[in-house]
Amino acid sequence: MSSEPPNGLPRYRILTGKDDAAFCYRVSEALALGYQLYGSPAATFNGDYVVVAQAILWGGRSTPEEI
Repeated sequence: MSSEPPNGLPRYRILTGKDDAAFCYRVSEALALGYQLYGSPAATFNGDYVVVAQAILWGGRSTPEEI
């Protein structure tokens, strides 16, 4: 399991954006890299649309050799 996130990404991140499919794909991509959800998501309405936030924490990902 890799101890550091790829591409120099930080270990802790907060993803934010409009509550739409693009945001869901961003979270899904982070999970596929090896991040884990951290805490509950948050949502607010900015007057035009719902804005969501999700904290993620690096958990590492097993390589095929480690499975």
